[in-house]
Amino acid sequence: MEITNVTEYDAIAKEKLPKMIYDYYASGAEDQWTLQENRNAFARILFRPRILIDVSKIDMTTTVLGFKISMPIMVAPTAMQKMAHPEGEYATARAASAAGTIMTLSSWATSSVEEVASTGPGIRFFQLYVYKNRNVVEQLVRRAERAGFKAIALTVDTPRLGRRESDIKNRFTLPPNLTLKNFEGLDLGKMDEANDSGLASYVAGQIDRTLSWKDVQWLQTITKLPILVKGVLTGEDARIAVQAGAAGIIVSNHGARQLDYVPATISALEEVVKATQGRIPVFLDGGVRRGTDVFKALALGASGIFIGRPVVFSLAAEGEAGVRKVLQMLRDEFELTMALSGCRSLSEISRNHITTEWDTPRPLARL
Repeated sequence: MEITNVTEYDAIAKEKLPKMIYDYYASGAEDQWTLQENRNAFARILFRPRILIDVSKIDMTTTVLGFKISMPIMVAPTAMQKMAHPEGEYATARAASAAGTIMTLSSWATSSVEEVASTGPGIRFFQLYVYKNRNVVEQLVRRAERAGFKAIALTVDTPRLGRRESDIKNRFTLPPNLTLKNFEGLDLGKMDEANDSGLASYVAGQIDRTLSWKDVQWLQTITKLPILVKGVLTGEDARIAVQAGAAGIIVSNHGARQLDYVPATISALEEVVKATQGRIPVFLDGGVRRGTDVFKALALGASGIFIGRPVVFSLAAEGEAGVRKVLQMLRDEFELTMALSGCRSLSEISRNHITTEWDTPRPLARL
C-alpha cells in the first residue's frame, strides 16, 4: 500500500516497534492535552488564497543563519534514533543532506557527533542539554564545532523531565545494546533501570536545574557558534533571548512532552515573533504533519519549521528511504499550498494569506 502522507508512518511504526520504544517516541506529558492541541490548533487556521497569479515557477529556498537550504523544513533533534532503526542518526543525516536541508542532532543521540559528520557533507546543528558537569558541556560543544556542526540549539524547557506516564508504566530505559554515544567515554552513556522512567532518573541525576539566562551568556564565551534558544513560548522570554544574544529562537513545547496545558506552538508563535521585532529569526516545531502546516507557520512569521516524530516514525518504517520520503512529501505539499495560495516565493507568504480565531474581523477593502 503506497504511503501518501506523513501521518501514515505513525501506524506502521507502532506495528513495527516494541511497545516501550513506540510509546517513548509517541507519548506526551500527563493528560497529553498539548499533544493533541499541537495538531488541532493547525486545523483551526484557514487559508485566504489569492488567485490568478502566475505560479508556474515556485522558489522554496531560504537561508537559515546564513546557510542556504532547499526549503524551510528541517529535522528537529530527537533522541536515541537507533531504537527506531539500526542505522539511526546516520540514516537521518543522509536523508536530510539529500533533501538539501538541516539536521539537528540530539545530545542524547545513539550516534556521536563524529559519526554523524562521517556520513558526508551537510548542514547540521547540535542540540545541547546542559549537564551539571560543565566540563562535559564544554567538551561536547568543542567536539560539535570540530565535527563541523554550524549552530547550537540550546534546549531550555527541561530543568526536569516532564511526566510521561507511558515511560513510567513501561519502565523505559535505553536498550542494552545502545548507548548515548556522545557521552560514552564519560561514563554518562548508560541509563540505569529504574522503578519509574530510566530517562527521568538520568535527567534528575545529570541535567542542571540551575540553568538560567547567565548560562546562555556563558555558552557564548566558550563557542563562536550561533545559539538558538529552543523552548520559548512567551513574548517576555523572546525579548530576553534577543537581549541575551541568541541568534534565533525555536518556539517549541518539546513535542508536548514537558509541561502539559501549554498552548500549541502554532498558537504561541505570533506572540514570540512580534516580541522579537524582526531582530532574530523565529522557528517552530511541534505538530507539523502537512505542507499546509508549514505554510501556516510561515504566514504567522516563522522563518522555518522542524519535524520530530515524523522522522523517527518513518525511520522505524523504512529507514533512510522513509525519512527521505517524509521530507519529499512535505516539500511537495508545501509547494502545492504555495501555488494554490498564489505565492511564488517565501517572501510572498503573508499574514493576509491565513485567518485565525484570534483575528479581529477585517474591514472590507475599499475599492
